[in-house]
Amino acid sequence: MKLLQIKDLTAGYEKRPVLNKISFDVTDGTFLGIVGPNGAGKSTLFKVISGALKPWHGTVLYRGVDITSISKREFARHVAAIPQFQPILFPFTVEEFVTMGRYPHRSRIWGMRPEDYRVVDKVIELFDLGTSRTKKITTLSGGEIQRVFLAQGLAQQPELLLLDEPTAHLDISHQLRILNHLRKLRDPKDVTVVAILHDLNLASLYCDRIILMKDGRIYAQGEPEEVLQLKYIQDVYQTRVVVRPDPICERPHIFYVPEEKEDQVEGLG
Repeated sequence: MKLLQIKDLTAGYEKRPVLNKISFDVTDGTFLGIVGPNGAGKSTLFKVISGALKPWHGTVLYRGVDITSISKREFARHVAAIPQFQPILFPFTVEEFVTMGRYPHRSRIWGMRPEDYRVVDKVIELFDLGTSRTKKITTLSGGEIQRVFLAQGLAQQPELLLLDEPTAHLDISHQLRILNHLRKLRDPKDVTVVAILHDLNLASLYCDRIILMKDGRIYAQGEPEEVLQLKYIQDVYQTRVVVRPDPICERPHIFYVPEEKEDQVEGLG
């Protein structure tokens, strides 16, 4: 079933166009990765899908309904959007900040219910934040803050999770832990994930489908094997690489080539 439909989307800022006629669908339970170089339009696309930026042309449909006709509270019951950079204006504790993710589901009369507290406890444990739950988020490292934002997003219990660079500032252990959990959320299709990723190898390992963007357009889309091809990567990123099957899962693995070694990879592909 089509959870999300992007139709002929054009958007930008003031008079500067960024996205040009973007169209794609996302089905229930999919882990979709959006990749591309800086300036390709990935974050602008994220803003439009999340409702933070109005498109100049085209529509974003959530379960067949234009998101502009859905109230923010109702939209937040189904969709959690976690941008890459968010200003932290107040020194909330970790627990207080994660608890804000329950706002769309909380009763206007009764406030927090036992179920809300159970959800908060679960996501705090999931993201390894138990020892930090009483700390002020203003005192945390960049990686810890990233995990707090992810915990708040999952506390919404969304059907669709939109992520802009979810593994930024994280060490390898937490990158893999978070991506492993995001993969598990798809079974039995509880959560659909759309994530902007810079690491092509992580996108290859964890995503069911990938959209490769260039200059505000979709350059290629499909399964990792269809998108992460040598000719596509070199054209979009303008850099020399070697692509080989991963020895464990056989998905494409990209090897980056230092400039002084480029003459040694002729014909390797």
